[in-house]
Amino acid sequence: MNEPAPSPSRLWIWYVCGLLLLATTINYMDRQTLANAASRVQADLDLNNEQYGELEMWFAIAFGSGALIFGAIADKVGVRWLYPTVLALWSVMGFATGFVETFGSLLICRTLLGLFESGHWPCALKTVQRLLPPRDRTMGNSILQSGTSVGAIATPLIMNWMLTDEPGSWRIVFQIIGAVGLFWIVLWFTAVREEPAGAPPPVDPQRAGSASMPTSLFIRRIIVLIIVVATINACWHLFRAWLPKFLTEGRGYAQSDALKFTSAFYVATDIGCILAGAATLWFHRTGLAVIWSRWLVFLLCSLLTTLSVVISITPAGPWLMALLLLLGAGALGLFPCYYSLSQELTIRHQGKLSGLLGAVAWFSVAPLHPLFGQYVDETKSYDLGVAVAGCLPLIGCIAWALLWDMREQTERHVAAARDE
Repeated sequence: MNEPAPSPSRLWIWYVCGLLLLATTINYMDRQTLANAASRVQADLDLNNEQYGELEMWFAIAFGSGALIFGAIADKVGVRWLYPTVLALWSVMGFATGFVETFGSLLICRTLLGLFESGHWPCALKTVQRLLPPRDRTMGNSILQSGTSVGAIATPLIMNWMLTDEPGSWRIVFQIIGAVGLFWIVLWFTAVREEPAGAPPPVDPQRAGSASMPTSLFIRRIIVLIIVVATINACWHLFRAWLPKFLTEGRGYAQSDALKFTSAFYVATDIGCILAGAATLWFHRTGLAVIWSRWLVFLLCSLLTTLSVVISITPAGPWLMALLLLLGAGALGLFPCYYSLSQELTIRHQGKLSGLLGAVAWFSVAPLHPLFGQYVDETKSYDLGVAVAGCLPLIGCIAWALLWDMREQTERHVAAARDE
């Protein structure tokens, strides 16, 4: 009779979670290098804003496609080899970007970067699921997600430190950040010597999910999720991609000052994300139903992003900076509410649903970038685009309130709490 394999130590499990944080950091750093060096790259390669928008568009299309592809592959082949493979491939694309000489070659690098970067999320989330029991997965996912802000904070600081007045100084930054991924691969194989299997797979009861939900309500909730994910991602990614250019070209800040503020902006986004989760818990403990607690926090965050209207008419100065920080906090605070909402729809098909919604998110935002760039080229102003981008999440908030059926959801939560 075979003895069961020894359980991995808690120290090792949390060390692997630390590797996930580092992978997310690398993922976002490779993604943000172009946004933070956009003006330099455009000047060296003679690109207009519409072409910059096309780069973001094809990155988004590739990312959305990859979310579906790598989500399916991760379930079939596991993550021990797939994870380092996709990380190596996106790192090569980031490194290669430092050598591009034409718009076409830059477009290929950014498109493939988006395709391979999309593999990070299904691999990372599957790793957390396999390593941690349900009681610990929220903390594991929090560690994983925090790498987003760490990468977004670190990239402008590195750019500000390494960029010089010499043409082409941006290239070495792409190469160095791309090479960091190879160091991560060594750490991964050193720590993960077999397919992660520290915790039992999640229970998948036959009656869970959409099987017990009326078809009409299920369809309405799918529509809500599509509207919500499209609007909050459009807001987030338009600001992510265009904020440095808005500050330098739209408000006349020096590049070094814009890069420093971009780091502060992402600190604010991380704080907003944490506060959104804490606020949801607080509202529920004061007697508000779970679903209404989430919606109220989503509404408050949506109102913060509508500060974009005021930002669009605010000149450079302390007030502009303060308003942008508040907007950033609201923009990322929307996501924990959305993730919780998507988890209410199904258990059996949560992976497929996440892949579908991820694809919707990136496909919907893809065409907005060239339109944004074309508008800037024609008007020489970022103001209208900035104002509209911040108002989009409010559309998702209204759709949630009108179509979700909050009363039915409240009854489900009450019944579930009674059965515990």
